[in-house]
Amino acid sequence: MQRSWLKPVIGALAIGLSVFGLAWFAWPQPIAVDLATVVAGPMEVTVDDEAKTRVRHIYTVSAPVAGKVLRISNPDSHGGFSLHVGDRVTAGETVVAIMQPIAPGLLDVRSRAELQAGLAAAEAAVKLSEAEIRRSDVALELSRSEFQRTQTLVRTSTAPAKLLEKAKADMDANDAAMASSKAQLEVRRSELATAAARLIEPSNGVSDPPPTCCIQVRAPMSGRVLKVIQESENIVQSGAPLVDIGDPLDLEVVADLLSTDAVGIDVGAAVRIDGWGGSPTLGRVTRVDPSGFVKVSALGIEEQRVRTTIEFTEPPAVWSRLGNDYRVVVHVGMWSADRVLTLPVGALFRKGDDWAVFAVVSGRTRTTRVTIGHRNSRLVEVLSGVSAGDHVVLHPSDRIRDGIAVAERDLS
Repeated sequence: MQRSWLKPVIGALAIGLSVFGLAWFAWPQPIAVDLATVVAGPMEVTVDDEAKTRVRHIYTVSAPVAGKVLRISNPDSHGGFSLHVGDRVTAGETVVAIMQPIAPGLLDVRSRAELQAGLAAAEAAVKLSEAEIRRSDVALELSRSEFQRTQTLVRTSTAPAKLLEKAKADMDANDAAMASSKAQLEVRRSELATAAARLIEPSNGVSDPPPTCCIQVRAPMSGRVLKVIQESENIVQSGAPLVDIGDPLDLEVVADLLSTDAVGIDVGAAVRIDGWGGSPTLGRVTRVDPSGFVKVSALGIEEQRVRTTIEFTEPPAVWSRLGNDYRVVVHVGMWSADRVLTLPVGALFRKGDDWAVFAVVSGRTRTTRVTIGHRNSRLVEVLSGVSAGDHVVLHPSDRIRDGIAVAERDLS
């Protein structure tokens, strides 16, 4: 009889424990979330983008005439002419290129036949001129003899003086004809040389022109060689670029910014420059171009960009390792304040047409509408809705709703 009452008690306890366990496991547990604190402090809004450096004044040395430019970067020069990127040059002294005359071109069959016919005609013209000189020489000798005979007859009063005058005129005319024939022969010989020169082929030309025939192109400014455009020996036309020269310390930064960002940038705005492998340095905006251009992004999207020029404000010792066309990252200042209320951008979400956050009060979420001001990639300025020290949920998931119990996630 004493043990009969134990069985109902034990059964009731078992049932109670089961119900309690089920209730405990079914009871909703706080959701682990990342929390952020609303703080008051400094804030800065910048336009961040990739940019590149460039030498402000680059001189491109071009070929003054058409010709053959010798190899510029010649590692086997053994003390001769050789120029490499980075070499220092002096204005008016350093030779940056040497040009030689162009060898004659190859002749096709028709051109060769025409030139050979012209050469034969020139040779015949020379022979004709030589024959004309011989004829003129005979006529001149005859007129001289006639003049001497007539002069003797006139002196003895055998012939009238009028005959002497005619003999003198004939002798002078034949003398002029002789001079004309000699000049004509020189012309024909020059035409013959011209016709023969037109038949010269590359294999018959001079392989090494004398030094006096060449042109030495010298540096127009003092600086360093930035780029050797025409490195190998080649035939170039007049005006062909050969070498770029500039001063590596005369450096500036060029950033192609979105036009929607460029409209908010003022000349003189402060810029932070980093992402180039060295310590961050400072600069300022010197020019925002008044016209834009279309640039295709890496995703194939056409974007309207505006070129913005930035100069360094720190001494060259800070950024002297930078060179022409180096990649940098610029942060152009658009707005800043010493003390404003801020919270992370990741805490915001849309509530209708307004912005809102999940504020955490006594362990539970509360949907709170906020009014925001300036924002950057990390922070947003809060004008109303929350106060300094309030906790908000970062990156709320679809499990987070108003009134849900939450607990800060343990990151240890």
